[in-house]
Amino acid sequence: MKKISFLLLFVFLNTYISYSSDDWGKTGHRATGEIAEKYLTKKAKKEIDKLLNGYSLAFVSTYADDIKSDNAYKKYYTWHYVNFPIGSTYESHSKNEKGDLIEGINTCIKFLKDKNSSNKDKAFHLKMLVHFIGDLHQPLHIGKAGDRGGNDIKVQWFYKDTNLHAVWDSKMIDGYGMSYTELAISAQKLSKQQLEFIQNGTPVDWMNDSRKLCEEVYTSAEVGENLRYRYSYDYMDTVRLQLQKGGIRLATILNDIFS
Repeated sequence: MKKISFLLLFVFLNTYISYSSDDWGKTGHRATGEIAEKYLTKKAKKEIDKLLNGYSLAFVSTYADDIKSDNAYKKYYTWHYVNFPIGSTYESHSKNEKGDLIEGINTCIKFLKDKNSSNKDKAFHLKMLVHFIGDLHQPLHIGKAGDRGGNDIKVQWFYKDTNLHAVWDSKMIDGYGMSYTELAISAQKLSKQQLEFIQNGTPVDWMNDSRKLCEEVYTSAEVGENLRYRYSYDYMDTVRLQLQKGGIRLATILNDIFS
């Protein structure tokens, strides 16, 4: 019995470790969902409330990660990221035949705009869209396939072994010590011009914005480097801005869908 319990624990931990470093951690995704709520129109809020049965965008923001452990949803796994070589572009590089983050976002929008979609399908794709827009703003989700978006770049975070992807997923956010609501409340105050600049564009434009940051992230640390306070000091404001951009742009899409 003890052997079985140990085996189950081992499987659980390995599953958790495999999936926990795939994108913004739960706090990051929830912060993006919480920020989006502030920018929703009354009509969009009403329609979203119906589809989600009163659950908030922050609450459903981790759904696309939660279902990864269910093989029935395996086809959505590649929708969490886009990979192409440095120096190349999304448009010019061959696409993943299993789909990618941009395809995932566009598919969700299509289902939500289709009047023939059932409420069940709309609710599912709404939850997925909330998560994918968050993923779009984690810079290493627009990374290189060769190192799995920085997952294979081994570094340390305060003397503990990890990888560059995980540092940007959750290590900095967790180390910052704020809840998702605190991150949302303390988001940067934006001028009208700054807000309009963030709202403007398409998911591909926003992906390219994240890609520029991704290229900087790749040069921000050496393999094996022990990243600590200085790294967080240099980049935590950038992380917070990415979460804010994600929330604003998520609201922009939802306002358009439910206009």
